[in-house]
Amino acid sequence: MAAEWDSGSKAGPTGDWPSAAASPVKGKAALPEESDAGASESGSSEAKVDDGNIQEAESSLREGLSLNYEEARALLGRLEYQRGNVEAALRVFDGIDLQAAIQRFQPSLSEKPLSKRSNKLRSDSSNSGSQHAASLVLEAIYLKSMSLQKLGKAMEAAKHCKSVLDAVESIFQCGIPGVMVEQKLQETVSRSVELLPELWKQAGAYQEALASYRRALLSQWNLDDECCTRIQKRFAVFLLYGGVEASPPSLASQTEGSFVPRNTLEEAILLLMILLKKWFLGETHWDPSVMEHLTFALSLCGQTSVLAKHLEEVLPGIYPRTERWYTLALCYFAASHNEAALNLLKRSLNKNESPNDIMALLLAAKICSSSYLLASEGVDYARRAVTAESSDGHLKSVALHLLGNCLAKKSKVASSDHQRSLLQTEALKSLNEAISLDRHNPELIFDMGIEYAEQRNLHAALKCAKEFIDATGGSVSKGWRLLSLVLSAQQRYSEAEVVTDAALDETAKWEQGPLLRIRAKLKVAQSLPMEAIEAYRALLALVQAQRKAYGSTKNGTEVDGEKVSELEVWQGLANLYSSLSYWRDAEICLQKAKALKTYSATTLHAEGNIHEVHEKIQDALAAYFNALSTEVDHVPSKVSIGALLSKKGPKYLPVARCFLSDALRLEPTNRMAWFFLGKVHKHDGRLADAADCFQAASMLEDTDPVESFRSL
Repeated sequence: MAAEWDSGSKAGPTGDWPSAAASPVKGKAALPEESDAGASESGSSEAKVDDGNIQEAESSLREGLSLNYEEARALLGRLEYQRGNVEAALRVFDGIDLQAAIQRFQPSLSEKPLSKRSNKLRSDSSNSGSQHAASLVLEAIYLKSMSLQKLGKAMEAAKHCKSVLDAVESIFQCGIPGVMVEQKLQETVSRSVELLPELWKQAGAYQEALASYRRALLSQWNLDDECCTRIQKRFAVFLLYGGVEASPPSLASQTEGSFVPRNTLEEAILLLMILLKKWFLGETHWDPSVMEHLTFALSLCGQTSVLAKHLEEVLPGIYPRTERWYTLALCYFAASHNEAALNLLKRSLNKNESPNDIMALLLAAKICSSSYLLASEGVDYARRAVTAESSDGHLKSVALHLLGNCLAKKSKVASSDHQRSLLQTEALKSLNEAISLDRHNPELIFDMGIEYAEQRNLHAALKCAKEFIDATGGSVSKGWRLLSLVLSAQQRYSEAEVVTDAALDETAKWEQGPLLRIRAKLKVAQSLPMEAIEAYRALLALVQAQRKAYGSTKNGTEVDGEKVSELEVWQGLANLYSSLSYWRDAEICLQKAKALKTYSATTLHAEGNIHEVHEKIQDALAAYFNALSTEVDHVPSKVSIGALLSKKGPKYLPVARCFLSDALRLEPTNRMAWFFLGKVHKHDGRLADAADCFQAASMLEDTDPVESFRSL
């Protein structure tokens, strides 16, 4: 070993060198922090250097008592770096042969301690000296990479920093042990591990940066908790915002049964959850940015219920409780847990908390606008938001928009025609006020179009549909669907079909379900049953492909609002085959539908229709009542029951009128309900009322879309 060190030495006399452990400057010059990058090259910074260190180093180099060639250059280079002479330090560091030094260090650092006590003591002394020598050389290469970074040579700096870690892995082939490692050597390793990914990022080598982050976390570097935490956080941020796509971590580096992320987003979420767990266990301090990054990541993949769980685990006092409640409400609302979200908002809007919090009021109104039963409560929240002092123009527009939606929803369950008319008028007034404050809001224009369409103001609805398509550039399929339905309500079926075909060309394959359903119903309306069947078959192929692609967890019965369920397709085919008197095919379709969902009001109603056509009146009534038992407000079943009872004689007319009136309360634009109610009035001798009902049915028939506007 001594001969090898001699052959590599270019400074100092020949012969056996004393152990590096005897160096008079050992441990006196501290490892510089990265913040030293801004050190000035002026004489004032030179004055900060320990003069004793310089003199001792010069003496050691001159007499050749302590250091070999690499160690001497490492020490001189470090002193030049501390003085701010980066280029001079680089010239000194360039003379260090790292590979030769590794070959000298490796045997002494990797050998096992001997069993005898005297040999063990000699081994420990030799090991300590070798560690100090290795520390000096590895620190020199680390400082060399820092110097190159300061000079803007990030790629070259990264390569030298990587060579430090390669050298450490070569010396400590089983990983750095947790004990008996010199502190300065461990500091050099830790800082090199932390620096390398940052250098690759500065050099634009993002794949190498990603590999370096994984290497830092998966290899045995004996990092302390703070260093490991910093690396994990930077890696998570890099994965979230770096725009880098990469393959999952190697399975070879994972223990059996451990979770392996499938993509960079999952890997980032895993890292952030580990950081949160460290905080829960008291291993690191609270960092609010970790929760912010986790919020972003989990929102991207729609896992807001998981985010809610982590927010609930945060100790009281970290967030103000009203802020926590609002954030939790957002999470639950995004996860479709509306009841839980609304309960949290009620607590936040309590008179003793924040009753005028504009954001909480808007979210509460938004939740209520999706339910007929909560619409009245939503009107109250929206009105409070409109009158809130903190409401600016945009927020007031949002509040008026939600107020209009809640009023429109409330009108659907109004107890009288007069009240319904007042609520509809007020809803349109609120929506118009909202548009006056925000004329280019596509969602506001769309909701206005829906309200006009449901009130059968088709000309205004058509205008809103076209404005929405223009505002969104035709990129949102529901605008095309609204336009197609409005045209179908105007009996312009061929134009509606052209619009639907154009929308299909502009829509991604997976999002074409609702458009294909409208196309099938347009074919039915045009008395083209064979083409309608083909359209339904195309739709069925699409939804089955989606179910296979996304899994069958929902069993084909529950899908997002912008998609079509397989259950709906079988029900539509059953109704179509029934209208063609293809009873066998209709029954097969119903069996398919029942296999997906045993108790469905629509399926039971279709069964009742088949029984009714075959004059099995009691079986038909039983099927309709079963449908109502499944879904209390199923309008088609109420209409069918009323129609059947009206044929059974005068004593059943009051009951029939009750069912038909209730159906019209739920759906005032149902033409069949008006028609059968007119027949009931006629049988009951109220001819004027019958005439009014028949007139309403006739008017609605002329403005009846192929699909309810509520489906939008």
